[in-house]
Amino acid sequence: MALRGTNQEFGRPYNRRIVLESIRLHGPVARGDIARRVGLTVQTVSTIVRELEEHGYVLSVREEPRGRGLPPATLRINPEGGYAVGIHITPLGIDAALTNLSGDVIESAHREAPNATPDLAFDLIGAMVNDLTGLRPGGRVLGIGMALPGPFGVESMSFVGPTTMAGWKDVSLRERLAASTGLPAFFETDMAAAAMGERLYGLGTGYSEYYYLYFGVGLGGVMVHEGSALRGAWGNAGEIGHIPVVPGGEFCPCGNRGCLERYLSLEARGRWTGGDADWVAEIGPVFRNAIAVVENLFDPETVILGGLASTDLLERLAGSATQLPNSVSARRDRTSPRIIVGRGGQHAVLRGAAALAVSGVLSPRFGQMFAAERERDRDLLQGKGMAA
Repeated sequence: MALRGTNQEFGRPYNRRIVLESIRLHGPVARGDIARRVGLTVQTVSTIVRELEEHGYVLSVREEPRGRGLPPATLRINPEGGYAVGIHITPLGIDAALTNLSGDVIESAHREAPNATPDLAFDLIGAMVNDLTGLRPGGRVLGIGMALPGPFGVESMSFVGPTTMAGWKDVSLRERLAASTGLPAFFETDMAAAAMGERLYGLGTGYSEYYYLYFGVGLGGVMVHEGSALRGAWGNAGEIGHIPVVPGGEFCPCGNRGCLERYLSLEARGRWTGGDADWVAEIGPVFRNAIAVVENLFDPETVILGGLASTDLLERLAGSATQLPNSVSARRDRTSPRIIVGRGGQHAVLRGAAALAVSGVLSPRFGQMFAAERERDRDLLQGKGMAA
C-alpha cells in the first residue's frame, strides 16, 4: 500500500501527513526515497521534513562516512516527539491508551462503566487522561481521539439498543471531550477507528484494498480503499450489522427483523448458552454468506477480522470458513487468504483513535480536502443531532 501526495497547494496538510507516515513505515529513510514513494518532488519533501524536524517530530541521522563523500542523511520518527490519547467507549465500559508518535502503546487503562451516562463517562475520561498523560510529564500531548459505536445522526438507529450508547443522542461529543481533557478532540465510529489502527500498525500495511470486519458488541465493517476508509455520504458506511439476512427473523432495535448482528456479534454470542465452538458451528452459514456478500460488493484483496472479540474466537470463525460460497474473490491467482485475523485486537481501536488526533493536529481535515466534503461533514455533526 502506498499513499501518494499532491502538488496542489491545498494538499499541503495532507502531504505533511503522508510524509510523516512514510517516515514511520520505512525509516530510517532518505528524502529522495520518500519523494519516490509518495510522488512528490524532493524539494517539497525537504520543505516538509524541515518543518517536521523543527517541531521535533522526526530525527535526522547521518552515518559515518565509509568512503568518499558524505552519505545522505536519513530520517526516522522521533517516538517521544509527541503523544496522543485514544479512547474507546462501549456499552460495557471505557478503555484508554497513551501512544507515542510511532503508535506504540505506552500505557492503557480500563474502567467498568456499563451503559455509562455522558456525565459519568466524561468524568471518567478526564481522570483517565490525567493519569495517562502524567506518565510523560512535560511531554507534548497532541490531542485525543474517541471511538464509539455508530451510526451517527440516524434518528431511528443512533444510540438505540444494546449494541449502542443509549442516552447519548444530541451530546456535543467533541465539545464535551475537549472540555473534560483540555485537549484538541476528534471522534469516529469504533469500526472506522479500528480499521485505521489496523491499516497504520497491523496487517493493513500490506494491502491497498481490504475489508475490515469489526466484531464489537454489535457488528460493523469498513472498506479500506487505497489507504483510506470509505465513509459514505454521511459518514455511516459500514453498518453491515443492520443488513436483514433472515426474513421474519429476530427483532432488531433498528426496527427491522433478522439483522445480521442479531446472529453475528458479541451481543449475540452473549445470548448463546453453549461454548464458542457450538456457537461458531451454529452461525457458520450466516457468517460465510456475509463474507460472500462483502466480497461481491467490494472485491477486496482480503477480509480482516478484528475488533473486541478474542483472537481465539476470531480464529474459530476464520477456520469455519474453509468452504466459502463462490464470489468474485474465489480467484486462482490469489496471493492472500480470503479471510485473515487481524493482529491489533482491542489496541487497534485505541491506536486508531489516537491516530485521529495525530492526523487531525498535524494534517487538519485530512482526507477531506474539498469544500463539498467539508460541508457534508459539518452537516453530519451539526445538522443531524450531533454537534462538532
